[in-house]
Amino acid sequence: MSFYTALSGLKASQTELSVISNNIANVGTTAFKRSDTDFADLVSASAMQANGTPGLGTRLRGISQQFTQGGLAASGRSLDLAISGQGFFMTRASNSNAQVAYTRNGAFSVDSDRFITDASGAYLQVLPTNSEGMVTAVGITAARSAQLPLTSGTSQATQKIDLAVTFPDAADLPSTRSVYSATNPYVFNRNDANSYNQSTTNTVYDASGTAFPMTTYYIRENIPSGSTTTTTWTAHTFVGDTEISYDSAAATQPAPLTLTFDSTGAKTAPTSTMTITGVSPTGASAPLGFDLTYGASTGQANAPFTLTSFDQDGFAPGSLDSVSVDPDGLIVATFSNGDTQALGKIVVATFSNPEGLSQLGDSKWSTTGISGEPVIGEANSNGAGQIQSGAIEQANVDITEELVALIQAQRNFSANAKTIEAANKMTQTIVELRS
Repeated sequence: MSFYTALSGLKASQTELSVISNNIANVGTTAFKRSDTDFADLVSASAMQANGTPGLGTRLRGISQQFTQGGLAASGRSLDLAISGQGFFMTRASNSNAQVAYTRNGAFSVDSDRFITDASGAYLQVLPTNSEGMVTAVGITAARSAQLPLTSGTSQATQKIDLAVTFPDAADLPSTRSVYSATNPYVFNRNDANSYNQSTTNTVYDASGTAFPMTTYYIRENIPSGSTTTTTWTAHTFVGDTEISYDSAAATQPAPLTLTFDSTGAKTAPTSTMTITGVSPTGASAPLGFDLTYGASTGQANAPFTLTSFDQDGFAPGSLDSVSVDPDGLIVATFSNGDTQALGKIVVATFSNPEGLSQLGDSKWSTTGISGEPVIGEANSNGAGQIQSGAIEQANVDITEELVALIQAQRNFSANAKTIEAANKMTQTIVELRS
């Protein structure tokens, strides 16, 4: 009997060595959870059995994982996520109702279809939210895969333009330039650089966010002399290939804008905001209309021609610029046009008995009857930990503790081997009594 008792001890020590070896091997595995062996003694028990009966050895009662918090290592990547506290990330093997797995490994990235996935290609699950980041549906059936959009999907047509221009008081009159004569009279032509003094080009947008160049050509019409103390400039403005009209009632269309300055260079006209409507450049999804204002700083001075300012409120759909995750697990995409979009809240699942989870490998687990059903919720609520972006959880293995346990398991193995050796000698002695 002593042989089998010692043999059970050898098997127990061997199992313990295997568990410790696995802990040590995974000391660098992200979010790995160390395991402990749990043994129980074996005894022969019956109703009439006397006290003092020796035991029959040991047995493995179970190998349990220890879900204590691992250290958090900063990475600087916004999609490197760690849960500080209780809970697991939820992933699916595909976008259909595939196998669900739970993990503490938050080293996520973006695949070719812009889904957020882990290293094995499983999809990170999030709860849907409204534009303000509030969860709109809960539970495992509401969870969906997180996908990053290419654009913000929103655009705005230009509705307001404010600009200011400094005109040079030394500018000449294009109509008097030597290239024009009786046989080649002066006429404005935007393709003829001699027919205007200066031009400016900026960008405006239609309702779908399509950008169009807005080019204005400025022409000096007179030089003050005698009783004429004011200076007049004409502005021809084109959006794309279409010239806009500043006066829909004018006899000649499209009507250019007339700007007037007094002897000091102060602007005397136009004096108010102008409403422009019905501008339909080729390629526009709908006619453009906007309010245009030449600001108070527009004037004529002894200075070079300068577009002092140009502000317009239209914008195109923005391209994805960055992704951030807040401590509550809300994923927010920021776009190049300044727009932001909430993409969902990361699912954080908790269990009444996480030690009952079944290991799947790759630092993943699945539910069992012992673990209980997952409680699907948000980070930083109902006992779930908060999410830290830009960090990953390290293994919770203490290498010093494991090495000490390794020595202890080795000595236990040696001691049980000595027990078998001693039992063998005793048996040999008994056998030799017959001879």
